[in-house]
Amino acid sequence: MALNKETMKTSLAVCSNLSDDLKKQYNKRSTGVVKGDTVKIVRGEYKGVEGKVEKINTEKGKLSIEGVQREKIKGGNVKVLIHASNVIISSLNMDDNYRKNKKTNGSKILANQKKRISICIVCYTWTLCKR
Repeated sequence: MALNKETMKTSLAVCSNLSDDLKKQYNKRSTGVVKGDTVKIVRGEYKGVEGKVEKINTEKGKLSIEGVQREKIKGGNVKVLIHASNVIISSLNMDDNYRKNKKTNGSKILANQKKRISICIVCYTWTLCKR
């Protein structure tokens, strides 16, 4: 199956910044949002609200967060979708083994070496940058 431009855009659209303590822990600025992550809203009407991600809309790049609702005129509640750029990830959902290994092992390598890792254009292998 070939990936086209639209599917790449939608998969990259649902990324968000990490909180300060997670930035130091994982040596990353941002990461993809996954169902079950705890996020804090930093912009808009619901600023300051913290909750778990219940649903992700990859087409619009928006998140459904528990506790973020508004009332309809006819009665009842509706979930409000918040754009991923308006939230900060405060804790990661580490139930997925792939995500757990990627976050913990990758950050240890970078923290120990404190050098930039780049990919060689000629042989396509990972190398340490000498700059």
